[in-house]
Amino acid sequence: MGQWGNEAMKNLLTQTAEHAEAYLRNVADRPVKATMTSGELRAALGGPLAEKGVAPETIIDRLAAAATSGTVASTGPRYFGFVVGGNLPAAMAADWLVSTWDQNAGIYALSPLVSVVEDITAGWLKKLAALPDTMSVGFVTGCQMANFTALAAARHHVLQQTGWDVEARGLAGAPALTVITSDESHYTIFMALRLLGLGAATAMRVPTDEQGRMRADKFREILAATTGPTIVCAQAGNVNTGAFDPIDEIAQAVQDAREAQGRPVWLHVDGAFGLWAATAPARAPLVKGIARADSIATDGHKWLNVPYDSGVVFSAHPDAHRGAMSLSAAYIQATDVERDPHEFVPEESRRGRAVPIYAALRSLGTSGVGEMIERCCRHAVRMADRLKAHPHVRILNDVVLNQVLVRCEVPGRDADALTRAVIAGVQDDGTCWLGGTTWHGMAAIRVAVSNWSTTDEDIDRSAAAILRVLESVDGGADL
Repeated sequence: MGQWGNEAMKNLLTQTAEHAEAYLRNVADRPVKATMTSGELRAALGGPLAEKGVAPETIIDRLAAAATSGTVASTGPRYFGFVVGGNLPAAMAADWLVSTWDQNAGIYALSPLVSVVEDITAGWLKKLAALPDTMSVGFVTGCQMANFTALAAARHHVLQQTGWDVEARGLAGAPALTVITSDESHYTIFMALRLLGLGAATAMRVPTDEQGRMRADKFREILAATTGPTIVCAQAGNVNTGAFDPIDEIAQAVQDAREAQGRPVWLHVDGAFGLWAATAPARAPLVKGIARADSIATDGHKWLNVPYDSGVVFSAHPDAHRGAMSLSAAYIQATDVERDPHEFVPEESRRGRAVPIYAALRSLGTSGVGEMIERCCRHAVRMADRLKAHPHVRILNDVVLNQVLVRCEVPGRDADALTRAVIAGVQDDGTCWLGGTTWHGMAAIRVAVSNWSTTDEDIDRSAAAILRVLESVDGGADL
């Protein structure tokens, strides 16, 4: 490359900004699906690595050209697949700065700014979610690693209460540890158990009701039938229905077991997106009791609408949190005064993930976060209302949050096949994008409204497209 002067850098960044602006300007109007095949993308971007390097301007032009049709418009207002948020302008711009600064946010000595921003943002998040100010906070890649970190702290805490140092001695010979989950816990809980050596298949599963909520009565029975150190995993926001486990009742049962049996029991709540219901007054009752949890995991790149990747873990036991994550080295310039972010997360080298969250919260304010959450919930209700007016559509869930489960049913037709055909047809149509799931043995369309920029018009346009596809599939041959 040779010397790279200020003018050349300015021109490259200006060129990149123009491409980014063009992408965002068109994202609401383009087909939501990707329209380039993998073969076309390989042809455009691949080939052998040349002996000599290519000019940065050429690389950026090539990437930007491929992105116009090779990406899914998941940051746009009509993407309802999985649970994917958008990109608040302030958060996106702040993320550009994070890459520009290129800070290793592991310790204060490497980046005082990121350390302080983490501390500030952690306080704001706890206030927004009405969590105890004494909770420790870590910023990770997403809810998978937030669950992992929380359950590592849980493992540390409950085994420490029995006199076992799991970080030093491992699990061989450790006291038996019981894990209790919902029968509909998200798979990232079981992945975390696997990574922690606790086993993905060893958890005792509590039956759920028709909406996917853990049954508190069954939980009490299972908890009473177990002994020794125990980790309980509840859920704030079922990934299919949006339903919430009865967290307050579960927390009370945990407290009762601690007091009656003197046993160490840790309550973890997976609140990947549901935690933020706490910010909307009409939805806040759904998370009643969550402040009693020992740990909570959530995402930033879902409902907080910050760029990937972003997750947050909260712990009511900072010593256990740090004990599970910290390992000192002679060359690490740790401080007893300032925040060293690596003490709360699995990674040492890491980017400043708190900075986009900081920018998002600053741009919205307390009321703005709640309004964004409530607006998405209203959009979900609007979508359900538009779809259920059709005689061949059934809404399978109570729309309490931002999730809508839809099933297509025609007398004499295979409803599973019909529903899956509608999903494929909608994805091919490109007006919006949504995914499928299997819910209580039934194929279903899963609609998740998580984007700050979605409007009523987007909902109406998307609902019309879904029904249009249904009519075309309904009128075809038997499936």
